[in-house]
Amino acid sequence: NYNMTSKAWYKKPEMIVALSALLISVITTTVSIYSATIDRAYARASMWPRIELFRSFSGSNFNYGIVNNGNGPAIIKYALVSHEKKNIRRWTDIPNMPEHTQSHLGTRILPPQQTIIPTRSTGEAAKVFEKIDKKIKISICYCSIYDECWLTDRENTPQIVEQCEVDDKKAFLQ
Repeated sequence: NYNMTSKAWYKKPEMIVALSALLISVITTTVSIYSATIDRAYARASMWPRIELFRSFSGSNFNYGIVNNGNGPAIIKYALVSHEKKNIRRWTDIPNMPEHTQSHLGTRILPPQQTIIPTRSTGEAAKVFEKIDKKIKISICYCSIYDECWLTDRENTPQIVEQCEVDDKKAFLQ
């Protein structure tokens, strides 16, 4: 026997309560997902490294330097250095290079606001570096702790890369 006074299923009080609870759950889940996405983006931005290369020359001193002007550590995966468009693995691969002070450049971690001076030269070596400076190309591939990677050079315009890979026979060793 069908009752003509029965309400449609969606007009029943228990269904209205159930649908309201479902709608509130969907909205809460959406807000939570959005909030988590924003939190992850903020965490990545707060740990973003930015490697910049520079040179300094004053009188009888010449240096190449690398500074991390970002917020997070830069994990340097490799460096490539070339002289006259020829890849070099050590500074001594440059003909007639006088002795100078060197520091390791590739495969290291550079904390934020820290600097590496990969080569420091004075006297005759500084004069040699000043002469060949325009023929030296340096590029560095580095990553954040979130495995976001960049390739930068002396232009200091980082390019996003999928990952830092290089032929070991080309990587700069010092």
